[in-house]
Amino acid sequence: MRFALIEAQKSKSIDEVPVGAIIVMNNKVISRGHNLSISQNDPTSHAEINALRSAGNKVGNYRLTGATLYVTLEPCAMCYGAIVHARISRLVFGAYDPKTGVCGSSSNLYEQACFNHSPQITGGVLEEECSLILKDFFRERRN
Repeated sequence: MRFALIEAQKSKSIDEVPVGAIIVMNNKVISRGHNLSISQNDPTSHAEINALRSAGNKVGNYRLTGATLYVTLEPCAMCYGAIVHARISRLVFGAYDPKTGVCGSSSNLYEQACFNHSPQITGGVLEEECSLILKDFFRERRN
């Protein structure tokens, strides 16, 4: 998760919402991603999606079976759908997102029967640090 926090800091440094993600496969970081939606004018350019795209290109397959995705914020519905389609084996997130998080906060997409795959999910890892970078970012924007 500390590597994902470094990615979140990259987003913050370019005035993007500070969310970062990494993907680990066989105990190695195979990709990294951070939010770029604002700078790329792309609503799909979330940290998770960027890390998934990079990992798929690296391994030559969109299916990332056996991989773990670490992300600093609980995924939204779009990102959770991509995680399921990528067949990510394990999802680990930091901060809970009561507005758009779908892994227990605003809803529980992992409980829906419509998905043919469900990753193992662990939430709240380094939650305080992951929450703080977001709170600081939005506090600075309001001032």
